[in-house]
Amino acid sequence: MWFDESVFYQIYPLGFCGAERENDFGETRHRLGKIEAEIPRLKALGVNAVLFNPLFESERHGYDTVDFYRVDRRLGTNEEFKLLVKKFHEQGIRVVLDGVFNHTGREFAPFREVRQKREDTDYRFWFNIDFYGNSSYNDGFNYENWEGHSELVKLRLENADVQNYLMNALRFWIDEFDIDGLRLDVCYLLPPWFMETIRRTANEKKPDFYLVGEVIHCQNFQNNICSERLNSITNYECYKGMISAFNSENLFEIEHSLTRLFSSQPWALYTGKHMLNFVDNHDVARAFTALKEKRNVLNLYTLLFTIPGMPCVYYGSEFGTEGDKGDNDIHLRPCIDEIDKTAHSELADHIQKLAEIRRGSRALAYGSYAKATLQNTNFSFVREWDGEKLIIAINIGAGDCTVRVEEAEGTDLLTGQVRNLNDIYLPPYTASIYRRN
Repeated sequence: MWFDESVFYQIYPLGFCGAERENDFGETRHRLGKIEAEIPRLKALGVNAVLFNPLFESERHGYDTVDFYRVDRRLGTNEEFKLLVKKFHEQGIRVVLDGVFNHTGREFAPFREVRQKREDTDYRFWFNIDFYGNSSYNDGFNYENWEGHSELVKLRLENADVQNYLMNALRFWIDEFDIDGLRLDVCYLLPPWFMETIRRTANEKKPDFYLVGEVIHCQNFQNNICSERLNSITNYECYKGMISAFNSENLFEIEHSLTRLFSSQPWALYTGKHMLNFVDNHDVARAFTALKEKRNVLNLYTLLFTIPGMPCVYYGSEFGTEGDKGDNDIHLRPCIDEIDKTAHSELADHIQKLAEIRRGSRALAYGSYAKATLQNTNFSFVREWDGEKLIIAINIGAGDCTVRVEEAEGTDLLTGQVRNLNDIYLPPYTASIYRRN
């Protein structure tokens, strides 16, 4: 499918466009042009799918939705977003939105009516309300929320009216904006039957609609990657494994995860299933900030683009943008105008090359995974599919090394160098991607 072969680019639109932190629900601003202006650059970078975090009307950060049918007025209008999607499609770039179905903001009209009318509205059945308790907002009743955040009101998904509202919103997004997929926020809290409802609704409109679930802990979730539910989930295990392995100079850590998830062993969890891979996103420290040895940043992205699954680049990180989780994650979500696009240009060039290599390789999109060699600071593995064989070798250490894989000749797709694969020389902090000749 198209998504299995895609290079994703993640945009947090409220941050990217420099929107106000609080929605005053006043006049509409027109900022989506900031995203449109970047389309030629993203096309040149090799991106063929863009993943938007929430962009519908919300109180603050987007995950506190108050209107599922209106683009946030801090960004622009529905018509402007419709035209933006059209611009992406004209460049061959698919568009995936963030589906926040587990909870809403407190100003969501049905919940606002519950606050006003209490038991005298049928909207009380849209939420899990305790009219004998009280909330931190002193509502005179309590309610279920998302993981202790009382500003995020949990929806009662088993309610038929809630299901109809959300599925009608999904139909509207497809019909009005022509979107190609959804990221399901906090998917680990969504019941399997609800994922199936989303799948059926989406497939009525687009049979190749992409569904990726946000899953923080991926164990025991593999059964949900199936034709009836999801195409993919977020690969937090390998994200954590890559950063930790690089910082501790212990590549055994990430290789353990890759074998556990993707190898040919009968107990491997996700063999043949494609996860969405990343080295940073809107919820975690920027990769360049998290990485202790900055000279390994090219290696980090080489690994991201060559392990099983689809690579996703978080906006601005192709320039080595830094950011930690301070100030309610605001540092992770700067305006694109504040990002120095001249910094670390070698990283952007490297990602462009990696995207080109991945687009030209069925083995990277669909191939098997097998460890070849492994030491604390160097590591090689094999991706193979339908006669195409790639050997990826990485050295994260300060010393050089030689990796010995097999007695055959190969061409390094990064440099064009041809050498025997039983004698792969790696200088410090470098990697090679060899295609067997």
